[in-house]
Amino acid sequence: MTSKLALVAAAAALLLAAPALADEPGPGGSKPPVPVAGQQVYQMVCQTCHMADGKGAVGAGAFPSLAGNPKLKVAAYPIVMVTKGRGAMPWFSDLLSPAQTAAVITYVRTNFGNAYPEPVTAEDVKRLSPPAAGH
Repeated sequence: MTSKLALVAAAAALLLAAPALADEPGPGGSKPPVPVAGQQVYQMVCQTCHMADGKGAVGAGAFPSLAGNPKLKVAAYPIVMVTKGRGAMPWFSDLLSPAQTAAVITYVRTNFGNAYPEPVTAEDVKRLSPPAAGH
């Protein structure tokens, strides 16, 4: 009888301790996952305006198509657009790391009907992007 009581007490202690060991409340917590791969960055950051198929949209604003876009041939163009922004396109140099920026640009340049296979590197992004705020 004593061993059953000890087992029940141990199980209860574990059940009570479980919430204290939880990372954050709710399913998945409140911290969004950090995108690493180009497709992940695209889906989490770019897709909202440029759409899942990269064809852009027109509505409350005009969001240019990235699909089959000849402006993406020279890697400097998308690097400057993503890091510095222009017009309605916001800059993302304070949100994306050079590695994330390089990954998403490489992803866009090799998808959506684009065939610019030369990868963009984090070094390319650093060379063409503005210094971080406060530096």
